[in-house]
Amino acid sequence: MATSRGLDVSSFQGTQDWKALARSGITFAFAKASEGEHTRDSRFAGHIGGIIAAGLVPGAYHFGWPNQNAAKEAANYVAAVKSHARRGFVHVLDLERRSDGANYSGRTAAQIRAYASAWITAVAKAFPGQRVGVYTSADDITNKHVPANSGFLWYPAYPSGAMSYAEAEKHARPAPSGQHPLFWQFTSTPLDRDLAYLSPADLRTWAANDPEDTLPEPFDVWAYKGQLNGKTDPHDAYSYLRGTNADVKTLARRLDALTATVNTLAKALAAANPAIDADTLLTQVHQAIDTAVTAGEAPE
Repeated sequence: MATSRGLDVSSFQGTQDWKALARSGITFAFAKASEGEHTRDSRFAGHIGGIIAAGLVPGAYHFGWPNQNAAKEAANYVAAVKSHARRGFVHVLDLERRSDGANYSGRTAAQIRAYASAWITAVAKAFPGQRVGVYTSADDITNKHVPANSGFLWYPAYPSGAMSYAEAEKHARPAPSGQHPLFWQFTSTPLDRDLAYLSPADLRTWAANDPEDTLPEPFDVWAYKGQLNGKTDPHDAYSYLRGTNADVKTLARRLDALTATVNTLAKALAAANPAIDADTLLTQVHQAIDTAVTAGEAPE
């Protein structure tokens, strides 16, 4: 499975050589920006400035206090990151119980989930087109604290202490309560290290959130009001499905044309070089294409 390497930092970590980390193979980095209604991370500006300057996929996170006001907490976070956020910036709500339970005190699972949903909604509104998700624990997932509007899941689990990136990449992808985290924080030694389950190129595309990179949710299909042949179509979901069907037919015609071209090229190569068997070559080419499609990567 394709992955990208990353890390996350807060005021507990000193200045990092972000450009050297980028050269070493790091693709993304997230920095703590804020906590609660008023607290800001004292090293956020330095961390995030270095992350952006190094060309990494940047992100920031807010440590949540669900027993405080979600709107005020979102405003605190937005104010902390607004001068740094841009296309390709990732936003995260750190939703986890403190060891003393102070930030969850007096709140039910439903109230914690509602708080998280409100925070995500406010941040998504402040930064339209940018990814907003949740970092949370197995217990929080089990207790159904993660709201439906979370754009992705970042999950912490440390199977063997100071694990290297290479070791983590060999490890099975976590699946807490059947969920499939996009990001996995796999160790906190010597720093918080993370994997993203996308190739570096795909992670950048995902973070940029280009329209062609997103598929509609089922609700969006049934609520769809679009155009067909330049005219507003009153049939909503039916209109969407007709348009999708037309797009699929166009892709099928393009695929047929590309397949015919590949076949012609293989036969030409075989005619020019008797050592090449056209049927064997075609089989190998199509197998490479099928493998690449399954993996979500372009064949080399």
